[in-house]
Amino acid sequence: MSEEKRSWDGKRFLKTINYFEVIPFLSCLQKIFTNNKQSDRGKKNKMGVILVAGATGGVGKRVVSRLLEQNYRVRALVRDSNRAKEILGDKVELFEADITIPDTLTPQLMEGVSKVICCTGTKVQPVEGDTPTREKYYQGIKFYMPEVVDVPELVEYQGIKNLVAVVKEYIAPADKKTLFDFADPAFNLENSWGAVDDVVMGGVSESKIELQDRKAVFTGIVSTQNNGGFASVRTRNFDPPLNLSNYEGIELRVQGDGKRYKFISRCEGKWDGVGYCYSFDTIHNCWKTVRIPFKDLIPVFRAKTKPDAGNFDASKIYSMQLMLSKFEYDGGLNPKFDRGLFALEVDYIKAYGSKKPTPQFVMVSSAGVTRPGRPGLNLEEEPPAVRMNDQLGGILTWKLKGEDVLRDSDLTYTIVRPCALTEEPGDKELYFEQGDNIRGQVSRDAIADLCIKAIELPEACNKTFEVKETENVATRIDWEGLFNGVYASERVS
Repeated sequence: MSEEKRSWDGKRFLKTINYFEVIPFLSCLQKIFTNNKQSDRGKKNKMGVILVAGATGGVGKRVVSRLLEQNYRVRALVRDSNRAKEILGDKVELFEADITIPDTLTPQLMEGVSKVICCTGTKVQPVEGDTPTREKYYQGIKFYMPEVVDVPELVEYQGIKNLVAVVKEYIAPADKKTLFDFADPAFNLENSWGAVDDVVMGGVSESKIELQDRKAVFTGIVSTQNNGGFASVRTRNFDPPLNLSNYEGIELRVQGDGKRYKFISRCEGKWDGVGYCYSFDTIHNCWKTVRIPFKDLIPVFRAKTKPDAGNFDASKIYSMQLMLSKFEYDGGLNPKFDRGLFALEVDYIKAYGSKKPTPQFVMVSSAGVTRPGRPGLNLEEEPPAVRMNDQLGGILTWKLKGEDVLRDSDLTYTIVRPCALTEEPGDKELYFEQGDNIRGQVSRDAIADLCIKAIELPEACNKTFEVKETENVATRIDWEGLFNGVYASERVS
């Protein structure tokens, strides 16, 4: 059956090389004349949404601010979106809910979420009395007898129980990392994936990728005219490149048309460099999970294998690509290739087989949670929260029960127990310990930094620890060492 004759499209060729910035001069002109803001481009290396619960609190608002500065996508779980907008600004996605009311924690809360940082807590406000007896001091800091606004059991225990339940139901397993969740309505496909067809070598095949019904659809017409024969879609280069060396490979959830496709990734930033390929078959109108071990990726340059190129380096992944091609490798033909229309639906792209899982849920608790009722405890030496636990509705007792809910959940976690929180700038060395015995104080800034670092490090996985500041001004910090049990640190300047 003969193909309808089509002519080469020079405009589409220019559009392709401009989108991928193959010729920097053209790309520069494009940005000047179209005022093309690249505000989302820097976010592509931080894939997956970080959910921050308690986002308007003293630690929570700092966590949100730092995540945004580091180009994470952030969703803030808040009780009052109008008040939250005044505190957090316009750059964060707000989701109005209450962890003490399970019905408000809908599936939409978890769309695209890969990690959770929980900074919720019982609302306690100081009441300044008229009599000196209400005024107290702890380690030289003046405070007033507090008034509990919320019910600690509801917030610290039932609320955490509700939140952990919804996170468990919708978050990816600990051994996987979501790279592209095409069901996420906030995902900007046009700014990250573009077509690379045989138009770049004189062919006339044409493809596109677009979101349809909560999935990405790679579709088009492939032609062998003008010695062509391939259509593909590719990501812009990740900046910085992805480091997936902690994983075994890539997992795709796809529904195809019975044709054989290729997955291609690159560990260099060149436009026309070596690509590492894996061919996979699809079943017509049937969903299929495709696992691509990094060790099985074949180095290829223009459909010719390059054995001397070495193994795929998963520590520096610059791009990913999906392709339908007439050719397999080294002149061999794709046995399931057919000219004409094609369509491949993609639900998600994930890394699988984590060798060292990172925490999925970071919880800010409190030092002293195990001390109320401890035999032989000298209350005069304890911080106010421990001494007044009963007057505060058993706040520390319920915090400990909330911790136990997380520990028993099968989620990977980090539980941070800060000593007395301050508004100081957080420029001191940190001291970690386990056993719930230390006393002191620590900056909210430092705790926010610690929470964000914890979600990135395997060393922080399934750890519970107390933290305070020392008197020394810091110069750098060894986070891995801290989480591995090295208690002193020098903070980053």
